[in-house]
Amino acid sequence: MKKNYRHSSFIFLFVLLLIFVTTFSILSVDARKHHHTKKSKIHHKHKKQQKNGDGNKAPNCTNSPSPAPSPTPTPSHGFYPTQSPIFNILSFGAKGDGVSDDTKALEAAWEAACKVQGATLEIPTEFQFLINPITLQGPCMPNFVFQVDGIILAPPKVGSWPKSSLFQWLNFKWMHNFTIQGTGTLDGQGYNWWKLSQIDYFQVMKKSKNIPDMKPTVLRFYGSYNVTIRDIKIINSPQCHLKFDNSKGVKINNVTISAPEISPNTDGIHLQNTQDVEIQHSNIGTGDDCISIQTGCSNIHVHHMNCGPGHGISLGGLGKDKSVACVSDIIVDNVNLQSTMYGARIKTWQGGVGIVKNISFTNIQVSNVKVPIMIDQYYCDKHVCKNQTGAVAISNVKFNQIIGTYSTKPIHLACSNSIPCTDVDLIDIQLKPSTNYRGINQLGLCWNSYGKSQAPLLPSSMDYCVRRGSGLVRGISRSHEHICL
Repeated sequence: MKKNYRHSSFIFLFVLLLIFVTTFSILSVDARKHHHTKKSKIHHKHKKQQKNGDGNKAPNCTNSPSPAPSPTPTPSHGFYPTQSPIFNILSFGAKGDGVSDDTKALEAAWEAACKVQGATLEIPTEFQFLINPITLQGPCMPNFVFQVDGIILAPPKVGSWPKSSLFQWLNFKWMHNFTIQGTGTLDGQGYNWWKLSQIDYFQVMKKSKNIPDMKPTVLRFYGSYNVTIRDIKIINSPQCHLKFDNSKGVKINNVTISAPEISPNTDGIHLQNTQDVEIQHSNIGTGDDCISIQTGCSNIHVHHMNCGPGHGISLGGLGKDKSVACVSDIIVDNVNLQSTMYGARIKTWQGGVGIVKNISFTNIQVSNVKVPIMIDQYYCDKHVCKNQTGAVAISNVKFNQIIGTYSTKPIHLACSNSIPCTDVDLIDIQLKPSTNYRGINQLGLCWNSYGKSQAPLLPSSMDYCVRRGSGLVRGISRSHEHICL
């Protein structure tokens, strides 16, 4: 009897265990089915959002609904995903054949990427994208990257440009923490613009209403902060290649900018009302200034650059039409200039007000440069300009270690009669005539400039180019300084 009881108990326990295992298995299967169903719904919803993301809407990143996945909220400790979402322009309908208009595709890709933190808008290699003038507007989510590995082409026909889009081709507005990078090229296709010489231009204007009276910049930034441009090529702009207006915190590294020497007004990099800029390890050769620094600029550092052909590195022209000009704290060092019209140059118009101060040109190598050192307070881009008494003051300018060859004259310091240049230092200047030298006076022009000179100086007559006694006339310059405070 006891033996039968034990046997019954064993059977009862076995049945209970079997029921438990069976119930657990059923629950596990149901849980997996529920998880798979939920994941499928999410995946289906994501695909539906992507499908709707090809809409052709204006690149407004604040008002229109996002066709892309919702952006990750910004963490308080500054953490960002290691893998950024990529928005390829081909996924938004671009053809990439260099003939079809891909402007709408770029607008749609921009609208989607702008809302996603750490996004990359990709212009893929081995494709050419024809883009009409466009404004790509922020602010966008942080750490937005515009990856240019292919070629972006501007419209080649002058008459096809809308009159409302003649200031720039690619206009980036209100961008923060933004990068343009890649191995690709922005091609302004400016050949037809350059053909219009001043004489031919006005003749064509009389015959055609489709010829504009201004020329566009290839790449322009306005009201932007913490912008990085690196590795790309910008070529053949109708006018300026890269321009920053009212911006701050700009880094330009390893950029190539080129246009033929005969292309008019094709400045490489143009800065205006922009502060805290570093331009380094880049190559610029155009038909005008390699770098042009205009009013409202301060804390600019240009170094390890190659410039040529072109008009050198210039501050100005400043003070045109009696305007106020304020430029300060500019450092240019470790620069090579090859066959340029000028080297280190400051140019101001007569009649302007304001001040240029704390400028340093150091370790500048020049080869076959027409005029390596220049301060011109009588700048004029016409045949004749009206004489005026006022001038933008120039103070505390250092030319240090300017070494190499010139083809016209070594130096040109033409300071205002009414407002002399003060604290202009010439230190270790060694300039010899090049094999292309066509000048007469190897000293050059030196007028109304005060400062000091320090050997070695070549030609030695340069020692007399700056007068002693800056303190006696410094007060005149300082009277203009308060205007820029």
